[in-house]
Amino acid sequence: MDQKKKMAAALAAVTAYIQTEEEALCTQMAAVPAGPEPAGPSAGAGPVNLWGLSGRQALMQMGTMMQMKAFHRP
Repeated sequence: MDQKKKMAAALAAVTAYIQTEEEALCTQMAAVPAGPEPAGPSAGAGPVNLWGLSGRQALMQMGTMMQMKAFHRP
């Protein structure tokens, strides 16, 4: 595959991700009732950072696979 097709595929993937995150944020904001702010540990947490969450999940999965010796050859 040539470089332009790879670049177009990468840009399309990032655009789709951003659009999905924006739609989730809009849905989350629409579901929040108008009124006093809730008190508790997640009161000021803000929107979920899906990019960071995905990265942490990938690191955890890599660690698990290393513990199961999925990458070690006999």
